[in-house]
Amino acid sequence: MTDVTSYDVVNPTTEQVLTTVPMARVAETDAAVARAQQAFASWRAVSPADRGRLLRRFAEQVDDHVEELAQLEVRNAGHTIGNARWEAGNVRDVLTYYSAAPERLFGRQIPVAGGIDITFHEPLGVVGAIVPWNFPMPIAAWAFAPALAAGNTVVLKPAELTPLTALRLAELALEAGLPPDVFTVLPGAGPVVGQRLVEHPDVRKIVFTGSTRVGKAVMAGCAEQVKRVTLELGGKSANLVFADADLQQAAATAPYAVFDNAGQDCCARSRILVERSAYDEFLSKLEPAITGMRVLDPTDESSEMGPLISARQKETVTGFLDEVDVAFAGSTPGGDGFWVPPSVVTTEDAGARIWREEVFGPVVAVMPFDDEEHAVALANDTEYGLSGSIYTRDLGRGLRVARAVESGNLSVNSHSAVRYWTPFGGYKQSGLGRELGPDAPMAFTEEKNVFIAH
Repeated sequence: MTDVTSYDVVNPTTEQVLTTVPMARVAETDAAVARAQQAFASWRAVSPADRGRLLRRFAEQVDDHVEELAQLEVRNAGHTIGNARWEAGNVRDVLTYYSAAPERLFGRQIPVAGGIDITFHEPLGVVGAIVPWNFPMPIAAWAFAPALAAGNTVVLKPAELTPLTALRLAELALEAGLPPDVFTVLPGAGPVVGQRLVEHPDVRKIVFTGSTRVGKAVMAGCAEQVKRVTLELGGKSANLVFADADLQQAAATAPYAVFDNAGQDCCARSRILVERSAYDEFLSKLEPAITGMRVLDPTDESSEMGPLISARQKETVTGFLDEVDVAFAGSTPGGDGFWVPPSVVTTEDAGARIWREEVFGPVVAVMPFDDEEHAVALANDTEYGLSGSIYTRDLGRGLRVARAVESGNLSVNSHSAVRYWTPFGGYKQSGLGRELGPDAPMAFTEEKNVFIAH
């Protein structure tokens, strides 16, 4: 990948080339950072009200093109059309939410003797955002919207597989009136553009979403310059179902907590833990929910799951399935496309690869537990800690288990994980820092303290 100058973008549903995208090299990356650094001086000086107004115009442009962006994502990433519309709408909503932030970046006045002490939140400079292929639009917005709101400029590297919606968003930003070079999208290989953004001394923060393996390398590179970094990495999240839960609801909703985006989701509840006394009943209710999933061409309005992103990802996922006995599975349309059916594996081996490693595909493992303590121990027996769910009618148990599970985002009697107005991030090797929520712009600022003597 380091020597290529262009990349063929493939439709994962048809396996046909959509378009060819030029790939930036180190020289183009340096030039983009230099332009962003120059634009930073004027962008940070834009009044908070005007910066907010420009971000609202950007949101309006996205809103006017939601269907276009959604259709583009269906072709580029294989997302179902329903999901893709939500994702484009999420970009709009995130921009709207953070358009209010420039006028609310409050400092403080701290009582001191002999004068006045005040604090300011000042922008960092150029922010490098490196985003993944599984949710190209929303994850990009989670980085660039709060960064721009805080007065930074952004150079964003989309994943090689899925650059098309990011490129279109950059065009919409210019059409909305954002000054040139305030928001730049630069397609390129990770070891080239991504690595250069990490190493470049004028890039003052990196926001990276991707694998834990690459995230560790990004963090090590940032450490060389004491560069700020936010990491959203892998997951192997647990869905804990207690015997007193509404088992019908728990079984009916479990597939959508795993198989959204064909399981290519760091938040996927890919481990289901079921209290032993309810285990058989839960599985009997889960099977029709799995086999009834509508795995169809993602352009079909009724499709609930599309293909995997690439032939390589399909090979990885089927490699896991080749090692195990599948208890039951759904169907696929067959024919062209990188299809794998939604599949359920049962196990009591907490050391099994299918139980411990992130599959990043439509595969879920189910295991029984004996009591609350056992459930928490199994849930926490992982290097990851991103999301999770707890199903129980006992409110006290729901709160106890939520506090005990080592995870950044938990839901009781639901599978909600990400809202743009609440913080999102992981424990342990699932990441570092938090995105979204009211405090996200602060993570793109330096806090400056000023003392003024009487």
